[in-house]
Amino acid sequence: MLRTAICPGAFDPIANGHLDIIKRATALFDRVVVGVAATVIKKYFNPRKEAEGVLSICANLDNVTVNLKN
Repeated sequence: MLRTAICPGAFDPIANGHLDIIKRATALFDRVVVGVAATVIKKYFNPRKEAEGVLSICANLDNVTVNLKN
């Protein structure tokens, strides 16, 4: 059975606390999906750039994928 964790958020910007939770999840789950959510509240937030930033920061974590949700 594949165990999957989902870590949703706006990550504006991604912080060390976010990364710590993601890293801990990789040890507990087979797959970790980081969902970057778009929000209308933050006027200067670019969800595509945030998703790219999260992806680059998590590039060394084999079982992490990043999804952008509009």
